[in-house]
Amino acid sequence: MKRLHLFLLVAVAACLVACGGKQGGAPNFGDNEYPIETVGTSSALSQTTYPATIKGVQDVEIRPKISGFITRINVHEGQTVGAGQVLFVIDNETYQAAVRQAQAAVNQTQAVINTAEAQLNTAKLQYDNSVQLHANGVIGDFELQSAKNTYTSAQAQVNQAKASLAQAQASLASAKENLSFTYVRSPASGVVGSLPFKVGALVSSASQEPLTTVSNNSTMEIYFSMTEKDVLEMTKSSGGITAAVNSYPPVRLKLADGTTYPHEGKVVKMSGVIDPSTGSVSMIARFPNPERLLKSGGSGSVIVPRENGSAIVIPQSCVSEVQNKKFVYVMGADNKVKYTEITVNPQNDGVNYVVTSGLNVGDKYVTNGLTKLSDGMEIVPITKEQYQKKIDEAGKIGTDGTAKGFVDAMTGKK
Repeated sequence: MKRLHLFLLVAVAACLVACGGKQGGAPNFGDNEYPIETVGTSSALSQTTYPATIKGVQDVEIRPKISGFITRINVHEGQTVGAGQVLFVIDNETYQAAVRQAQAAVNQTQAVINTAEAQLNTAKLQYDNSVQLHANGVIGDFELQSAKNTYTSAQAQVNQAKASLAQAQASLASAKENLSFTYVRSPASGVVGSLPFKVGALVSSASQEPLTTVSNNSTMEIYFSMTEKDVLEMTKSSGGITAAVNSYPPVRLKLADGTTYPHEGKVVKMSGVIDPSTGSVSMIARFPNPERLLKSGGSGSVIVPRENGSAIVIPQSCVSEVQNKKFVYVMGADNKVKYTEITVNPQNDGVNYVVTSGLNVGDKYVTNGLTKLSDGMEIVPITKEQYQKKIDEAGKIGTDGTAKGFVDAMTGKK
């Protein structure tokens, strides 16, 4: 008889333990009582992530302006360079010869000018003398006119020679500029990118690929896109694009390895045009890069914090999930529960959900015992305190929550 009694106790204990659980599996006390919570609002801090592309605040493609063979490469990939530093040298023998030829043309033209000016001075003296002789009646009109024509012709020759000199000087300047282009310099300070060309490669301004890229990575620009809906909400609440950018909260950056970048960024630009192909608006945030951890061309995710002072927040334990849809049991005025689908913010803390639709302030929902409920079932609502009291009383059956604990409690064992 004693063994039969013990067997019955173990069976009852096993039944009680089987009815326990964490999510929706609270002990069923057999009286159809379930804890009810009323939907209210609270402050919730959420975050939204957007795929992002990392670029230097200034990424400059280095391209040659003239054609020639690379004779020297003065830098290596990843090297930090300053503005004006020579990165590449292109074969300049041809361009040096062009400079010498242009200089010779300038010198020759200058000599022509000197001769023409001397002839002009002589013609002027002859003309002035002819004017006096004509006034004294020594020479006639023909001689005076001939002297004048010679003087005018000398003036034209000087002007023509000066024009030729200007043209020769322009050619010399162009030749010197082309020669300077054989020394490819960095237009800005930054870090050297890849070097696709080697010494001896023939390059030109028409080459599709640049010699390299110099990226100023002291500050990085993070490009991401926001949906049209998010932008509308932001601009409406802020009063325009400029105000929205100025009031935008600091943002974080999640790197490709899943870690969070230690410095905060600030949104500095927002496109005023919506991309019709994606329905999104381009945004740019700037992040300091003192450790040079961020590299131009990298990827990550921008994390935008959002604070909602009237959010509906419910525990995840009172939500059941079926085929990626989430449901709660909402109690109506007749104490019957309805299996109600809700939508939640995908970003959560692992404990609570922020409900975006499906629940309204004042609704009553069941917090525990979900596995014992069915749609349309009538229940007896109790408070969280009453529910906890029943839990505590049930816990007295066995301190370890097992059938053995129940038997020990019932038999007086410790």
